[in-house]
Amino acid sequence: MHKHKRKRQASLWQYFVLIVFGILVMTSVIMYVIIIFAINTDLLVRLEFSLPFATSAVLAISILIGTIITSLVGKRILAPITKLNYASREIAGGNFDVRLDTISQIKEITETFTNFNQMAHELSSIEMMRNDFIANISHEFKTPIAAIEGYATLLQDSELTEEERVQYTQMILESTKQFSALSSNILKLSKLENQEKILEPITYRLDEQLRQSILFLENSWTEKELELELDLPKTFLYGNEDLMMQVWTNLLSNAIKFTPKGGQIRITLESSPKLVSVSVKDTGIGISIQEKKHIFEKFYQVDKSRTHEGNGLGLSLVYRIVSLCGGTIQVQSEPGQGSEFTVQLPNTINSPI
Repeated sequence: MHKHKRKRQASLWQYFVLIVFGILVMTSVIMYVIIIFAINTDLLVRLEFSLPFATSAVLAISILIGTIITSLVGKRILAPITKLNYASREIAGGNFDVRLDTISQIKEITETFTNFNQMAHELSSIEMMRNDFIANISHEFKTPIAAIEGYATLLQDSELTEEERVQYTQMILESTKQFSALSSNILKLSKLENQEKILEPITYRLDEQLRQSILFLENSWTEKELELELDLPKTFLYGNEDLMMQVWTNLLSNAIKFTPKGGQIRITLESSPKLVSVSVKDTGIGISIQEKKHIFEKFYQVDKSRTHEGNGLGLSLVYRIVSLCGGTIQVQSEPGQGSEFTVQLPNTINSPI
């Protein structure tokens, strides 16, 4: 329990009314004192002032005193607006570190300055994210472009063997695919971030869609001789079929990518009256606790050595799509013990017969 209770703040309207009332009272008291003094001392008679002249003099003095008091008090009222104006110019000029003192006796000023500081903090965070985003894009674009340029230069050597020529050509093709995938993912993510809801939802077979995504990546998992275990009962989902296909292919692609040759991947589908749950579990390299905090961030890659293909946008896409669908995605993983990604989506339909 606090020893001293926080002093209750007055509203701006109350503060204004009190100031005006105080000015009127002070002016009235001063004029009352002047009038009483003039009457008691017969000042008007001795100075031979007429009543109209005396009345005019009293009004002029009242206006002068009221103006002086109002200017002094008004300066105090307008001081927070002046501070806000200065801070707003700093924000407009790109200085997002400016902050305002929120200690005030007026509730509206405290709330306004608090909201301003929160806005400045959010703008600073957005600016930092924008700078990081640009830096990451520049780096990610530079990698495949440099590879294409390097291998194209090597292809100009007239003494290359046919085997080397094929190898360099293949590397150029892989780099162009990487460049194309990066560009495509950036455009998709940008579009999704400006989207507030899922468009063109339909009812479709989710279990069949999962099987299609497995077949789509068949070359990848057969090349690594991975064992797939499927538990996919007949399940319907109401949503955007194309977007959800991206979710499953990204999750499966990651599982294949980080699972060593001869490993296992288990895909499980469960449904209840309220939720539809899809789990993708692998026996791959796993993810540390620190890495789990960042895996859904743009351009974040678990494999720092970049020995695996990818640009760190796949899970960001997955997270955004699942969020738009009103669902959640969770990950359970330990280094060397594999990973399990679980997507839960609201079951908004009754399964057709």
